[in-house]
Amino acid sequence: MTLAGKVALITGTAGGQGLAAARLFEEAGATVVGCDIAPSDGSEPVDLTDEDAVRRWVDGAASEHGGIDILYANAGATRFGPIEQITKQDWEFNLRHELDVVFYPVKHAWPHLKRSGVGAVVLVGSTAGISGSVTNARVAHTVTKGGVVALTKQLAAEGAPYGIRVNCVSPGMIETPATRADLLADDHPMRHIATAIPLGRIGQAAEVARCARFLASDEASYVTGANLVVDGGWSAVLPGATIGT
Repeated sequence: MTLAGKVALITGTAGGQGLAAARLFEEAGATVVGCDIAPSDGSEPVDLTDEDAVRRWVDGAASEHGGIDILYANAGATRFGPIEQITKQDWEFNLRHELDVVFYPVKHAWPHLKRSGVGAVVLVGSTAGISGSVTNARVAHTVTKGGVVALTKQLAAEGAPYGIRVNCVSPGMIETPATRADLLADDHPMRHIATAIPLGRIGQAAEVARCARFLASDEASYVTGANLVVDGGWSAVLPGATIGT
């Protein structure tokens, strides 16, 4: 699986799934241009909710490297909460940090991807975008991630005439600094969720990044509009009954 000669933009590369993707894409031969709101490495600091900042980052990368072939719109941040407790500020935070941060990079990378002729876009959805949850109140997060999955399909339709493939990876429970701080914390009801996952464990960031790398590569040349769920089978089966002693 090679990305040799490709220029890949990846958002949110300071840690978690974005950092794993940056390393894997580079190993596959891509020239990776990363960004993050608070980079801890060589990534460029970019506020992805600021359209002008995104445009400057994208156009600058294209100018420096002679074009753009791949966009992996990985970055995002969320606030959880049930419908009765979500504030206007929480709702708008999720829209900005889970939809705007996807839309702006795609919008400004699109002309460069068209010129590539073999452009590939990978978005990040979630199992939250395809199912509800009784253990995690996440109404705004569900809406935004459902929007990303829907956006994937529309962009696949609009990109096809230009050779642009658009796909989505939808992770389930993945161990990252963010999930360790909330969903997997000792006081969260989802901390034992691995027992409900058919593969019996929490996923790792590299396991999502490898799927994104496949979708971005020519190995997936006939794949567009797909939503690849990476969740250990969590969303595919009903939970089993608790077996008593």
